[in-house]
Amino acid sequence: MFESLLHLDGGWFDPFRRLERELDELFGPWPPPVDIHSAAWGSFPALNLGSTPDRVEVYLFTPGVDPKSLSINLQQNVLTVAGERPASAEQNATCDHRERFAGRFYRAVTLPEDVDPDQVEAQCRDGIVRISIGRREAAKPRQIEVK
Repeated sequence: MFESLLHLDGGWFDPFRRLERELDELFGPWPPPVDIHSAAWGSFPALNLGSTPDRVEVYLFTPGVDPKSLSINLQQNVLTVAGERPASAEQNATCDHRERFAGRFYRAVTLPEDVDPDQVEAQCRDGIVRISIGRREAAKPRQIEVK
């Protein structure tokens, strides 16, 4: 994070280098990594959000989660998803390193204000949950004819 600040040699700067290493250990490297393997803790499930003039589409990536165990709610324009991803434990095995998230999760995402809670559909296929939400007719632009 701070490696570019001090590139001078000498004993005078050793305490600053030690402080730099300690800050990097505490806060992590800068800029933060941005690939899927380094997502922040608690950001499961990963999601994609897109919209068209007629609908808002949300894709939740939930491998290993039973879709029937998900709790999906839409209140006003906030979509919440909660559930639990079971840990996969081998019999008589010790886990030395774990990167796959397991346990309870909760995600909330703010959607555009014109979503219609009466027009919601959810489908799951191959661990991907697709939530399609229609927009209110009153909020859609309309053509006005000039006479």
